[in-house]
Amino acid sequence: MITDLFAILMVISLGAMAGTAIGLVIGFALRQQKSEWSAMTISEKSINISLIIVCSVVCIAGLAWYSLQTPMV
Repeated sequence: MITDLFAILMVISLGAMAGTAIGLVIGFALRQQKSEWSAMTISEKSINISLIIVCSVVCIAGLAWYSLQTPMV
């Protein structure tokens, strides 16, 4: 399977953006975010960063599995 560089970069960029949005929404729903970054505690900052990273990795993996698999002919 030969995949061009553009498809791989699109999967990474779209997955990172979607994962960031989902992570921020989850953090907001859990009341782990404040209006300013400096107003948050170290614990809240680390929870938000970990949510963004985990959601981004899951979105990238899901998009890669869906869009880069070989088509059934």
